[in-house]
Amino acid sequence: MSWKPYYRGDGEQRDTPLADPPPWRTFPRTPQHRQYQPPPGLTDAVNTALHLRRPLLVSGPAGSGKSTVIEQVAHELNLGPVLRWHITSRSSLTEALYRYDALGRIHAQSLRAAMPQGRTGRAGHGRSRDDISPFLQLGPLGTALLPGDRPRALLIDEIDKSDLDLPSDLLEVLERGEFEIPELVRYRRPRVQVRQWQSDEEHSVERGRVRCTQFPFILLTSNNERDFSPAFLRRCIRYTMRPLDDELLEGIVRAHFDELPSGAEEVITLFADRVRSGEHLAIDQLLNAVALLTGGHAPGPDQYKELRKLILRELSRV
Repeated sequence: MSWKPYYRGDGEQRDTPLADPPPWRTFPRTPQHRQYQPPPGLTDAVNTALHLRRPLLVSGPAGSGKSTVIEQVAHELNLGPVLRWHITSRSSLTEALYRYDALGRIHAQSLRAAMPQGRTGRAGHGRSRDDISPFLQLGPLGTALLPGDRPRALLIDEIDKSDLDLPSDLLEVLERGEFEIPELVRYRRPRVQVRQWQSDEEHSVERGRVRCTQFPFILLTSNNERDFSPAFLRRCIRYTMRPLDDELLEGIVRAHFDELPSGAEEVITLFADRVRSGEHLAIDQLLNAVALLTGGHAPGPDQYKELRKLILRELSRV
């Protein structure tokens, strides 16, 4: 990339062509499995979790690359598209397992009941054709637990932002690898086709129970904003991201650029020094700075300082 001012602030309309974005900001998003550089020890942690069929809990500051490893694992092991569950304080285990649109089903039943007799074939026939399937969808965790020949890859992102009870609610599912859909246990048909998460594919669920045959590769990330119970931790393989240093950062930058742009070493050193001093910065900020502030078309000295301040702004301050 090269620095070029598109917007001038003079109100004049121009057909200014925009340069191509950096590869990590192209859409639809393309996986960065070739560019990811796992820090020392993370490969062993991933393989340990795979061997033992245990979730992998990766802790570290936001923006340190914790969640990116799952793209590389899923690609190398051919585990299919990564399933993602981003945690908030309102997240619940049920929504991760399945979603049931009860109001939509009631509305559909009311419409069928109100249809004239000639439209349904005979009186009451519309009610007998009630189908729960369109109103059910498996969540990301529920889809990951479907039986199959290969495990699925599931990212549970920022588990430390959850309600206090959610990690404990996860324990039985992570231990047993199965769950029940109460609405299907009571349903009149023993087998129901249920749509998978973010997919048009369906899976036949028998008597409301989903049982995995290959435990998924589950990556949980934490920003170290809370502690977890020993019962939860003992079910996980744990890894803490190592501090970002010059060597690791240079390897990450080299993986994203065909060659290291001139001036990139200075930006990398500045970034590493600030992180060592306790500032909270993210790796994508470094990539943005290298993309925009280095190379043969970098901005002039005065503008360089202002742009560097804009891009590398500390994250824990307003």
